Amino acid sequence: MTTSIRIEDSYQGYSLDSFCIPKHYEDDLESVLIPYGVIHDRIERIAKDIFTDFGKEPLVAICVLKGGYKFYTDLIDKINSLNRNQGERSVPLSVDFIRLRSYQNDKSIGTIEVIGGDNMESVKGKNVLVVEDIIDTGRTMQKLLGLLEEYQPKCVKVASLLLKRQPASNGYIPEYCGFEIPDKFVVGYALDFNERFRDLHHICVVNDNGINKYKV
Repeated sequence: MTTSIRIEDSYQGYSLDSFCIPKHYEDDLESVLIPYGVIHDRIERIAKDIFTDFGKEPLVAICVLKGGYKFYTDLIDKINSLNRNQGERSVPLSVDFIRLRSYQNDKSIGTIEVIGGDNMESVKGKNVLVVEDIIDTGRTMQKLLGLLEEYQPKCVKVASLLLKRQPASNGYIPEYCGFEIPDKFVVGYALDFNERFRDLHHICVVNDNGINKYKV
């Protein structure tokens, strides 16, 4: 298990002027919460913990699309790097994908909509790692874990880049977590706001202008 790095509520983040921000987003962001380089260093540690925990046992890594794709890609790359450089030890990996929808505008909607996903029969009797971008209320992840349990995997663990502290949380905590963050709406590093900001490298806080501009 990876203990998350806690970002306090009082933390204001970094000024946008300190980093390279796409011109089309300059007026839509409040601050840089987690810089790109820090994200990658943190993922490297999560990959090491997963590698240590699973040993030589095969692992099915499931990406929760769309927001999890960058975290997933970088995490798998770092696990594969460990596979190449750890001598007699390596973790056999296979990949799969599922897509859920739980957000509209900046709010988590009351229901979880499954709008994609491959046949999960292949996870029966296997170790499964679910890779997610952010856990908010926890309801989305519980829904996904319930779906996976129907296919009788050997075990299921979750790696989430972010865990948000918020009043509506059901208390779910993933086995592997990058950062525990305040109750702010964040974008970047593939996290979106109505399909915007996925092309932003850093994890940033959206301001009111950005929310009003891109809401549907």
